[in-house]
Amino acid sequence: MTVTPDQIRAFLDRYREAVAVELTDVRGSTPREAGTWMVVTAGETLGTIGGGQLEFRAIDRARAMLKNGEQVAALDIPLGPEIGQCCGGRVAIALTRIDEDKARALSVAAERDYMGRPHVYVFGAGHVGNALAEALSRLPFRTLLADNRAEEIARAPRGVEARHVPMQEALVREAPKGSAFLILTHDHGLDFLIGLEALSRGDAAYVGMIGSRTKRATFRSWLADMGADPELIEAMTLPIGGADVKDKRPEVIAALTAAEVVRALNAYGG
Repeated sequence: MTVTPDQIRAFLDRYREAVAVELTDVRGSTPREAGTWMVVTAGETLGTIGGGQLEFRAIDRARAMLKNGEQVAALDIPLGPEIGQCCGGRVAIALTRIDEDKARALSVAAERDYMGRPHVYVFGAGHVGNALAEALSRLPFRTLLADNRAEEIARAPRGVEARHVPMQEALVREAPKGSAFLILTHDHGLDFLIGLEALSRGDAAYVGMIGSRTKRATFRSWLADMGADPELIEAMTLPIGGADVKDKRPEVIAALTAAEVVRALNAYGG
C-alpha cells in the first residue's frame, strides 16, 4: 500500500498515539527499500514495510513502545530461517514515537513522494473511467480523473483525485514528461482531440483509448483529416485492456488496463 498525503494527515488526526516505523538500512534481498515507512497505533496500521514476520515483529515492538511510554527504539532483523523468512537479507529499523514535528515530517515526505510519482490521467468519469481511476489510485502513481461534466465528476470514487475540467486537453499540455494518458470520455470527438494532444507530445509513457478496431480505423482517418500524421496512432493502445479477454465489465477492463499502464511506466526510458 502507498500512503498519500491526505491519508497520513487523516490517520494522524484520528490517532494521537502512534509510532513511525522506518527502514533505515537494507542489505541483500529485502522486501522493501531503505526509506520505506509505516505508522503503527495500538490497533491500526497505515502503510507497509514488507509484510511477513519482519513487519509483524516491527508492529509488535512499536505497540510495546506505546504501552511502555518509550520514545525511540531500533531493530536489526536478519531475514532468514530464524524468523521464518527466506529473503536472505538484513534490515535496520528505526521506531519513533510521533510528535508534532515527526507528524509534519511524515506529511512532507508523503507529499514529496506523491508529487514525484508518475502521473496517470484518466479522462472520462463514466463506469469504466471510475473503475480504472479507483484501481490506479491504489498503485504508486499520482492518478487524476478528469471530466467536463460536473455531475459525473461529483460521483468519482472516494479517495480518487478528481477534477472538473472544461477543456480536458489542456491537462495533457500541463502533464510532466513520462505521463500516462487514458481516454474514455462520453464523446468520440473529444476522445480524438485528447488523443491527438497526447500523441503529439512525443514523450508520453502510455497513451490508451477505449474502443474497438473500428474506432481505431476511424481515429486514423480523423488524424489524416486533421492534417496530422496517421502513423501517430501506432503509439496508441486502442483498445485498452487488450482483446484476448472478452469480459466487458468495468472492473475487468480496469484491471487489465492498469496492468498495461504498470508495464509501460516501468519500461519508460524517457
